[in-house]
Amino acid sequence: MKIQHVCAYLEEFAPLRLAEDWDNVGLLLGDRERSVSRIMTCLTVTPESVAEAIDSQVDLIVTHHPLPFRAVQKITTDAASTRLILQLAQAGISIYSPHTAFDSTIEGINDQLAQSLNLNRIGPLKQSLDLPGAGPGRYGETGPFADLQSICDRMKSVLQVEKVQASEQENRAIKRLALACGSGGSFLATAAFRGCDALLTGEATFHSILEARALGIALILVGHFASERFAMERLAERMAGEFSDCDVWASRHERSPLSWY
Repeated sequence: MKIQHVCAYLEEFAPLRLAEDWDNVGLLLGDRERSVSRIMTCLTVTPESVAEAIDSQVDLIVTHHPLPFRAVQKITTDAASTRLILQLAQAGISIYSPHTAFDSTIEGINDQLAQSLNLNRIGPLKQSLDLPGAGPGRYGETGPFADLQSICDRMKSVLQVEKVQASEQENRAIKRLALACGSGGSFLATAAFRGCDALLTGEATFHSILEARALGIALILVGHFASERFAMERLAERMAGEFSDCDVWASRHERSPLSWY
């Protein structure tokens, strides 16, 4: 099997036309005609995930966050990001990133978050013009007894984290919930327009937290890493079922860059 076959599968599942204009998605490093037998998924290409890929003789890394993300003029060992690109190129390892296309696609990251909370009447916060049911973010109706505490507890269980943060100091009922994996503070206005009581995302700036309180929307922060890493594990399982002749796994050494003390 060739890398092109994997690219075609990923592009069918998460069409690249769903990606944001500012994003860098698709095959970012490598030869489409090269054979592939070992695939590793990860959230981010880091020195740890690169070392794992090289040690495990990986042919293709499917990473959520693109590398490179922005255009580069030099690929040398002088900068951390280009050093990683050079190491992977020298080892013959390709990079593919679906990033915001994976966030927005049907059964993508935000859909998976919504389904894990058993939301009803799920829809995108911003409807894609190209694919009905797809688009950035999600929102949906919660159960009759849902509140801030129960949603936080459910996310801790699903994402296997010990703590989450919330902008509210007291518990409150949540009837309609918005979701945006990663850094989703920019979706606050849309969540308010959709009549949502809360927005669950990975991380947000201090000023976004203040904006949420001004809008009367509870902001639930589960951590950028936790809000997306689980989906890369599920993507590895999905790809392993699709490509039975390949070894496919999620990075075993990737960890959140932050710790609770």
